[in-house]
Amino acid sequence: NQDSDAYKALRHQVEDNHVGGIILFRGPVYESVMLMNRMQALARYPLLISADLEAGSGMRFDDTVNLPWNMAVGATDNPDYARRQGALTAREARALGVQQIYAPVADVNNNAANPVINVRSYGEDPVAVGRFVAAFVEGVQSNGVIATAKHFPGHGDTATDSHRGLPQIDVSRERLNTVELVPFRAAINSGVGSVMTGHIALPEIDPTAVIPLPKDVRIKPIDTDEGGEVVVEKGTMPTTLSPVINGILRRDLGFDGLIVTDAMSMSGLTLYFTQEEASVRALEAGADLLLKPADPDAAFRGVREAVAHGRLKEQRLDESARRVLAAKYDLGLVRQRMTPLDAIDRNVAGRESVDLAREVAEHAITLVRNDSNLVPLTSLKPDARIFNLAITNGDDRLWIANSFAGAIASSGRKIATLVLDDRSSDVEVQKALARAKGADLVIASLYGRVRTGQARSVGLPDPGAKALATLITNKAPVVGISFGNPYLLLSFPELRTYLVAYGDMPSLQQAAARALLGQTDISGKLPISLPGLYPRGTGIQLKHAQ
Repeated sequence: NQDSDAYKALRHQVEDNHVGGIILFRGPVYESVMLMNRMQALARYPLLISADLEAGSGMRFDDTVNLPWNMAVGATDNPDYARRQGALTAREARALGVQQIYAPVADVNNNAANPVINVRSYGEDPVAVGRFVAAFVEGVQSNGVIATAKHFPGHGDTATDSHRGLPQIDVSRERLNTVELVPFRAAINSGVGSVMTGHIALPEIDPTAVIPLPKDVRIKPIDTDEGGEVVVEKGTMPTTLSPVINGILRRDLGFDGLIVTDAMSMSGLTLYFTQEEASVRALEAGADLLLKPADPDAAFRGVREAVAHGRLKEQRLDESARRVLAAKYDLGLVRQRMTPLDAIDRNVAGRESVDLAREVAEHAITLVRNDSNLVPLTSLKPDARIFNLAITNGDDRLWIANSFAGAIASSGRKIATLVLDDRSSDVEVQKALARAKGADLVIASLYGRVRTGQARSVGLPDPGAKALATLITNKAPVVGISFGNPYLLLSFPELRTYLVAYGDMPSLQQAAARALLGQTDISGKLPISLPGLYPRGTGIQLKHAQ
């Protein structure tokens, strides 16, 4: 609504501050495109419209298709799927008025405790991750959209979410070169147009100390929940603001494209710097685009004052301005900045999107353990009672299990579902255990998803974890399926049957159901290791039974 405060604030940034671009978050397709067209018409220079589309258009646009997460793609061991997902995402992005996507995630997820990357990564092997990253970049940029490798120099070996604090990676320059930088080098060799720097401290590379701001000076983080405390401690300079680490990107890796910061509103910055100071330091360090300041007016004010006082050289800003303008020219925005609405119907959420999501999902499902030979369910009597205990770390108990349970039910199987989350009472837990006792088979659907900025990211809520642990202790016939975090088996090592779907997208839930029923082959392989249990590459291969 043009009378809303949100619209007026956006218009102010476009008309008065002349922002270089806009990042889109969740919203309806047509309204989003019309709003961006309106902003393009108001802008002095064409706007660069960006969005986080790591998992296809469905990640940010309503009623479009979610593609499987990167780790699901990694489980297929087929980089061509990354290329195809990149190409499809780019074609849909252009039809939606988006010219720059903040993907692929080039982080090597070699830390099982990582709360923010996890299934967003292609895996833990740097070379393999590099192959998938390069393929995705090629798919995106061959279709006229800028890809963005993130989060430089690597957010995979952290146990802190940079939305909630400042992660620290204690690695040498040599280790950085042989692990974290490998996928970024692959992206650069594939011609990636932009790289996103992360709010990550590397004290071995840049030991410059940073001190937390007084609590009354800090802005409230806008990307975190109320659960738990954000991580506030002394640290060292985050990559986003480090000339040393940005120098590695420009000088050592030879990258000459756009450097964009991760969101300036994240706690990894806001705990230590005001928006004015962080913005100036990011530009001094070599950033070309400042993404999503919590207070854009403060960011502009800080930059203007730094230029006026001679701290920030105009030459430094001119370098970035040239890169941004050149990118807009190459994208064709000078000739045509508007997005025709009829392009949406022709290019978005069509049969190709649905089919690709299904194909990747079916090849991703990974059977890690089948000690009781419960998979596939073909030996289960046709009238057997199946109890689906869905455990979720989200606020989605009303619908989260529908895709999976519906796919099981459509085969004629009898299935009943009960959902536990962090609001579930002891009474609900006991009800779940009673229903499990009366079932012939229990399916534990584990929705421990990445929830950026949230205290409960990637884990299971206590009520659900308690119920599952009790079922395992009681030796109930349980099939565990992770619709998210693949490392959950580490918390329940006695679980005798374990599959991984790597996400809760409908395509992955339905693929898991078909695999469980024996309707499709199971061919996925773990792209990560489960320390102490299974190495990378583990995956029991089963042919379909029907």
